[in-house]
Amino acid sequence: MRATMTPRETFLAEAAKRILLTDGAWGTQIQNFKLAEADYAGDLGLSHDQKGNNDILALTRPDVVEAITRAYFDAGSDIISTNTFSSTTISQADYGAEHLVRDLNIANARIARRIADEYVAKDDRPRFVAGSIGPTNKTLSLSPDVNDPGYREIDFDHLVSVYREQVEALVDGGVDFILIETVFDTWNAKAGIMAVKLAEEALGRDLPIMMSMTLTDLSGRNLSGHTVEAFWYAVRHARPITIGLNCSFGAEQLRPHVKLLSGIADTLIMIYPNAGLPNELGEYDEMPDQTAGFVGEWAIAGQVNVLGGCCGSTPAHIAAMAKAVAGLAPRVVPDVPVMTNLAGLEPMRIAA
Repeated sequence: MRATMTPRETFLAEAAKRILLTDGAWGTQIQNFKLAEADYAGDLGLSHDQKGNNDILALTRPDVVEAITRAYFDAGSDIISTNTFSSTTISQADYGAEHLVRDLNIANARIARRIADEYVAKDDRPRFVAGSIGPTNKTLSLSPDVNDPGYREIDFDHLVSVYREQVEALVDGGVDFILIETVFDTWNAKAGIMAVKLAEEALGRDLPIMMSMTLTDLSGRNLSGHTVEAFWYAVRHARPITIGLNCSFGAEQLRPHVKLLSGIADTLIMIYPNAGLPNELGEYDEMPDQTAGFVGEWAIAGQVNVLGGCCGSTPAHIAAMAKAVAGLAPRVVPDVPVMTNLAGLEPMRIAA
């Protein structure tokens, strides 16, 4: 029966049964391999230093990408995100690897797809691949020049085209969903949504969107100034299959924002916080059981559908979360009242 279901239908069916698990950090896991620049560069003949270009490892050290993917599935992840957070021409320009963007996305997606299918074959439990799209290092809402507030390094149409190239390559690589994550600029996220919708139209198929915002301070706003509530109303028209929060802070600091979003969003909630706050050396000290305890509180309160980790989190954190939420009922999507909700930096409600 499941073979005839779409990824969207299968995901919603699984999410109705239990709280699902996504993966954890990629960057900090890659750091653990202590790779040299030559590992990143391989024999590609690129002119720039490639150390830190994690996405290129699918071409030069695919064994690293495969090992991390397997570790998360072994820990209990139902969803794996592709190692493509920076696989756009904008981000790869820093490494002189713009011409490899399509190859990066396809290679990373194929690794995730192949291994996900291997695990499904073992136990018949569905696994999903989310194509990761990062925010890039450019912002549509803010000027990088304090002396020229009207200046923008890129425009909306350019970012849409950049994202569309990535989306279509990820789809060719076999992803189930497009994950627009770590959204610090809501306008950038809008460009991502447009890219997905244009790709949907061109490809003639459903491309479910997962959307995740990151907060820049404890007041609960992203860098472009939107509150959690305003952000949801700004992207709700895209009908994302999940909406949520990632990165930002540790789970303890996200508690009020998770509660707020859970009460207003008429879709599934996915939260994947950092493993606490970084110490003075920039390292994350929060132990797996601590993080699991915090996110477990959200699960007990019926506020989440999907859990995972961001910076500093490991397969051990995911395994601890899986144990903490086992047997707990997933959040029930609320039947929200019909009204017009407009989003500036804060929401404006107009009753029906």
